[in-house]
Amino acid sequence: MKRLVTSALAAAGICLGAAVSMGETQTPGWAQPYGQAEQAAGRQIFNNHCVACHALKRGERAFGPSLFGVLNRPAGSVPGFAYSDGLKKSGLVWTEDNLRKWVANSAALVPGTLMPHVSISDPAEQIYVVAFLRTLKARPGQ
Repeated sequence: MKRLVTSALAAAGICLGAAVSMGETQTPGWAQPYGQAEQAAGRQIFNNHCVACHALKRGERAFGPSLFGVLNRPAGSVPGFAYSDGLKKSGLVWTEDNLRKWVANSAALVPGTLMPHVSISDPAEQIYVVAFLRTLKARPGQ
């Protein structure tokens, strides 16, 4: 069994290497960082922890700011929302890594934040939430 897994990983590496050497600039679909299963799991975790305060559509307001387009957005930048001074002055950009840290412990990342501590401590669940948040963006033609 170990030999089979090792062979499969080696084959995947060879295929990825061949794609890179042929000048392909896009990552093949099978090598994308998140799939539908991770996104679906992230949506469920979001529904359990975040949906009470955050909207998912552009321009919608809830108790917290809309998370539409949150990935790579500067922290504290949704117009008309009263952010803490700490978050506004943090200089954070919502990268995947910063989003994972935020959902794990927002107060540790930005002391004095107004967001209640959510504490999604499981690293896999943090990744799933980020996978879901990545889907909240404008599609071509929107």
